[in-house]
Amino acid sequence: MKFLKKALKITIVLLVLILVGGWLYSKTYHPKYDGEIELKNLSEKVTVYFDEVGVPHINAQNQQDAYTALGYLHAQDRLWQMELIRRIASGRLSEIFGKDLLDKDIFFAGLGIEEAAEKTIDNLDKSSEPYILTQAYLEGINQFIEDGKTPLEFTLVGVKKEKYTIKDVYNVFGYMAFSFAVAHKTDPLLTEIKGKLGESYLNELIGSNSENLTIIKSSIPDKINATISKKVAAIMDDLPVSSFIGSNSWVIAPEKTKNGKVIFANDPHIGFSQPSVWYQNHIKTPNFEIYGFNIALMPFPLLGHNSEYAYGLTMLANDDLNFYVEENNPDNSAQYKTSEGYKNYKIIDKTIRVKNEKDTSFQVKVTKHGPIMNGLISHLEDERPIAMNWIYTQLNNEQLDIIYGMSHAKSLDDFQQAVAKINAPGLNVMYGDAKDNIAWFASAKLYQLRDGLSTKTYLNGASGKDEVIEYLPFSENPKAINPPWHYVYSANNQPDYVRGKLYPGYYQPQDRAKRIVELLEQKDDFTREDVAKMMFDVKSSTVTEIANDLLKSLDNSKLTISEKKAVETLKNWDGTYLKNSVGATIYNRFLYEFLKATYKDELGNNFELFINSQLQDEVLPIQILRKQSVWWDDITTTKKVEVRAEIILNSFKETFAFLENQLGENVDDWHWSRVLSVEHEHAIGKAGGLLRKFFNVGPFETIGGNEVINNQIFKLDSTGYYKVTAGPSTRRIVDFSDVENSLAILPTGQSGNIFSEHYKDQAQKFLNGEFVKMKLNRTQIERSKNVLILMPKK
Repeated sequence: MKFLKKALKITIVLLVLILVGGWLYSKTYHPKYDGEIELKNLSEKVTVYFDEVGVPHINAQNQQDAYTALGYLHAQDRLWQMELIRRIASGRLSEIFGKDLLDKDIFFAGLGIEEAAEKTIDNLDKSSEPYILTQAYLEGINQFIEDGKTPLEFTLVGVKKEKYTIKDVYNVFGYMAFSFAVAHKTDPLLTEIKGKLGESYLNELIGSNSENLTIIKSSIPDKINATISKKVAAIMDDLPVSSFIGSNSWVIAPEKTKNGKVIFANDPHIGFSQPSVWYQNHIKTPNFEIYGFNIALMPFPLLGHNSEYAYGLTMLANDDLNFYVEENNPDNSAQYKTSEGYKNYKIIDKTIRVKNEKDTSFQVKVTKHGPIMNGLISHLEDERPIAMNWIYTQLNNEQLDIIYGMSHAKSLDDFQQAVAKINAPGLNVMYGDAKDNIAWFASAKLYQLRDGLSTKTYLNGASGKDEVIEYLPFSENPKAINPPWHYVYSANNQPDYVRGKLYPGYYQPQDRAKRIVELLEQKDDFTREDVAKMMFDVKSSTVTEIANDLLKSLDNSKLTISEKKAVETLKNWDGTYLKNSVGATIYNRFLYEFLKATYKDELGNNFELFINSQLQDEVLPIQILRKQSVWWDDITTTKKVEVRAEIILNSFKETFAFLENQLGENVDDWHWSRVLSVEHEHAIGKAGGLLRKFFNVGPFETIGGNEVINNQIFKLDSTGYYKVTAGPSTRRIVDFSDVENSLAILPTGQSGNIFSEHYKDQAQKFLNGEFVKMKLNRTQIERSKNVLILMPKK
């Protein structure tokens, strides 16, 4: 007994020591939000006020000091995030995570992002303001690396801190640009469908491009075994940082607002992760001010505002990436065929370091179209050399000047000149200002191929007939400036005509766009509160019509009483994705079963890729209404052709049986909240167990679904559970009638430091549709409890 008491006392003492040690460790590694720090290369004192959600309000006498301060502060909250994102494009994840990420490193290292960065940096004007301020920002980051506390993740994984350079900044540009691209997920699949199933199967999929559209209108003042698709999709899905996906934005002109001033709204859709993708900050000097949202290692914000103007973006989804089939010289494998004769492949040697393993070396073969994907993607079954032609690496890159220009514009004309330089990724850039201007710009380097050539299947690299004929001037890009309908918007949907044709791309279906337009057309007295409510809207403008079109072909006489109740529930559903919605649960399972019955037999292992693609979303409402379709035939049966009604009946019965087994016999209990959840995963938290609980944020119940304004993006699959992987990366509202009280929210929190009080302090507010203030008022800012003074180092 005495032994047990002694052991218990020892255990208690150890637990107390562990708890005290953990507490002391957390205080040591907590970001410094008050007090005084000395920094090199400051010319004068910089005062930083941290508000109640940890946003730094940086007051400096000049921009160079301000950006040095920003770099230091950004690093103390997000150094681990910076470390991960800079390693992606250069193929350096295996160096810290081991051989499991080798395929991702080989792929990204071969894309040409690093080579494009080096070329761009060699040609930069080293005396320009964007370059000087970027170097100041990097200097701030590197001072934190020298003097600040090493984040816990570095210790756990065993990573040594390294200084950052401008090449890291451009590598992040490259990763961001690639994550916006869509063609690599679709073109190989469509090529396979065309080659193995035939033109009729392909045409039914891509023939829907001009149907069921809500087009963003221009208005200018009178002034099948698609290995590439599957492999790249897997690479992008499993990366330890966020991928860029979609977005909403709308800007309302004074004629449609209650207070007679512009209201700006934007919520970019990005993969959920911890920390959140955006770092908020507010810089003020005697002659400059910007409240910005920065990506790790980007000195200037992609989203921003001040008292004069606001800007944001969504993904344009134009086609800026194509695949070319090359032809080797039969007598010399070091050459490939062109219309001008055989040319030598450019050979680039690459080496990847792998944790606890030997280094991996490989070669990248490059044609005039781009790198050969064979070898960069493991087990690529196409024996032909496939080159990836990507505008981002093909044309000059002016990204640093662009984001500097967007954040330093003095007028709408200044702003337009900056976004006109965008080549890739294509962006819908949104703008509103205090002078009552609103604007939308489809910003990308658009191009023209010969008539009749589709960019959605492989092009011929050897003939010379499939080359870009012309790059279009920005003046011909779709845009709207102060249109007569008094609003502009984007939901990644089809932009207006270019040279009399709809420009090809991978645009999202009309669902969100249609709903945005419906709501904007309802009234002419919008307030900030109306827009906040609108951003949290979870009603689909299309799913009820799709569901009813499916149910029209359902033979009720072949259903049980319980099945009929499920049918009535779905019929009465208004398309709203609330927690207690039963219709949402039935609809999404029914959709999965219908798609499986229609496409799986032909697509085989590519089925999961197809049903979660933009292509499927686009073709769905048309396919449902087709009385005859090559896709109706189940090629695994002896029947000649299945009919639509039979497929729909069987799909609904499979739906009911699955949900009854999953959620119980009572249809009324099939609530959406039982199958939908969201968790913000940290790269280390993905390992599970205690690490998951310590680093991840969530899981939570939530509301919303695919392609509603509060877009909660998940994949349809056989499990019947929907884990949200992406959604609004921030929600922002700038009201120029009261710009000092503009609103924003992040999905988790401002800091990526696990010991910070701001690691997840916004998570519940985000789930509730709440906002916090983006402070511009100096008096309010100076009431902050936490004040950090950055002094020039003596």
